[in-house]
Formats: sequence, structure tokens, C-alpha cells
Amino acid sequence: MSERLSTSDPLPDQVDLHTFRSVMGSLPTGVSVVTSLTADGEPRGLTCSAVCSVSASPPLLLVCVKQPSATLQAIHDSSVFAVNFLSAGMTETARTFASPVPERFEGVGWTPGKRTEAPVLDDTVAFAECVLTSSHLAGDHQVLIGRLVHGDISATHTPLAYWRAQFSELQAHSAA
Repeated sequence: MSERLSTSDPLPDQVDLHTFRSVMGSLPTGVSVVTSLTADGEPRGLTCSAVCSVSASPPLLLVCVKQPSATLQAIHDSSVFAVNFLSAGMTETARTFASPVPERFEGVGWTPGKRTEAPVLDDTVAFAECVLTSSHLAGDHQVLIGRLVHGDISATHTPLAYWRAQFSELQAHSAA
């Protein structure tokens, strides 16, 4: 049975930012680049590790994007986005899309998504094209829920992971 705080209860104490990041950084995550297009057709993208499935029927996923963000604005304006699950060896791509540089797509291969035209990066382990179904404010982030309308996987690539502030390349293990 879950308990809820009444609105008259004082807020519980909270941990400091260092503790929060240390605790949450102990959960290994996949590394993705979330992309969209501006109204002028310019690609926008950012590195995102806060991605998870929400529902299989209908097929929904969520991504959490810090605001303000040019990519977030492009997603809201276009109502579409792609989640590009980075492959091992794409650490520099992850760093570039996490940086403040304006030309993040320079030197990065991509094609327009078949269903959304959102940028689908080359050589990823998988991608999901989504139509935005809802957006929710959560602290300094927006939680975006998208319905998958197209996607694919690579049978040969392995994923890039992030754990305790370090990128890691996962290795496939064969069944013994």
C-alpha cells in the first residue's frame, strides 16, 4: 500500500546535487541522441540518457529533456522526434551532442526518418521515430511521451553505455 503526502505536510528534506548525481549515476544507462527538425528544416539534437519504454500497446516511450533547449523547442514545434540509440564507438558523438556547440550535426551522418523526417543518425544500435503525444513539466526537465511510428535495429552493433560519469562499450556475450 502506498502512502501519499497530504498537501498540508511540509516537503521532506532532499539530498544535495552531488548525492543525487552520485546515486543516479550508479545506474548504468544507454546513451541516445534525441533529434528533431526546426520549422525551417534545420536539424537539432541532444544527448539523452533518460529514455525508457512506457507501453507496448500503444507503443510509447519517454525521454526527459532539460529546458530550455533548441531541440526541445523543435520537438514541440514539429510534434515529432527520433531517439537514436548510440553504438559502441560513438563516444565522440555523445560528447558533441552534449556540448553547447551550435553545429552538432557537422561531420555526423544522418538521413531523414521515413515517417517523421526527424534525423536518424548513421551506425546506431537502434532508432525509434516518434510522434509527440504529451509533454509534462518535471523540475527543470520536460518529460516527453512519444508514440513509436517507425524504428529499426542493427544486428551487428553493440550499445554505448554510461555509468558513474564514464562511457562504456558493452560487449556481446555468446551463450555457453
